[in-house]
Amino acid sequence: MSLVTAADIPIRVTSDNASAERRVTLSWTIAFLKSKLEPVTGIPPNSQQLTLRLPHAPQPIPISSHDEDTTQIASFPLQPYVELHVADTRPLAARPNFQDISQVEKYVMPVEEYDKLNDSVLAWKRRNKLGRFDPNKDEKELKELKRQYEEVDTRKISVGARCRVGDADLDRRGTVRYVGEVNEIPNGGVWVGFEADEPTGKNNGYVGGERYFECAPKHGSFVRPDRVEVGDFPVVDELGDLEEI
Repeated sequence: MSLVTAADIPIRVTSDNASAERRVTLSWTIAFLKSKLEPVTGIPPNSQQLTLRLPHAPQPIPISSHDEDTTQIASFPLQPYVELHVADTRPLAARPNFQDISQVEKYVMPVEEYDKLNDSVLAWKRRNKLGRFDPNKDEKELKELKRQYEEVDTRKISVGARCRVGDADLDRRGTVRYVGEVNEIPNGGVWVGFEADEPTGKNNGYVGGERYFECAPKHGSFVRPDRVEVGDFPVVDELGDLEEI
């Protein structure tokens, strides 16, 4: 733990991408201060433009000198908790984009290490015998699969049947093209693949590189049986009611 001298004062350092409280020593030179501010703001010393923003001052006060290697910051009206703003003089194209986190390397905990934790979701599932830790998991999945196939039969869902999918207000009409399990979709169970009359779908009958039926791009979708209503749903002709001109 470092000692704080009487010449040390706390200030608020701000920039376009950072805000932090730091202590500075009045005997520091401007050049030394800038070197201390680089880890806080990410701005190189030679690209920093320093200004003090005093509560009652009409304009910010620049902290600069023709000889920053020898000019001490005690020459400026620093006071406790004053705001020291650090502007970046580099062109916008030369500044790093600190808002873009796509380039940040993300830490991924090894599976073996995660498995040893006692306060993780995995540990909670293990203690409560949920998911794959349920000793009756396979039996429950088979029972649910059977229930879904029974729902398919009850709803009279079969390949070639006309159907309406979703809410009546949406009225997405189409034709059933596939009924069964789709290994490429997580969570298993029974899925109904249908070809929509209009391009309101998400695929063309392909899922994960496997073709389950053929249709035009953006006309295919896979939904659960409980969203499918089979019936006499003719293709909607948007132009059928228009009079000839």
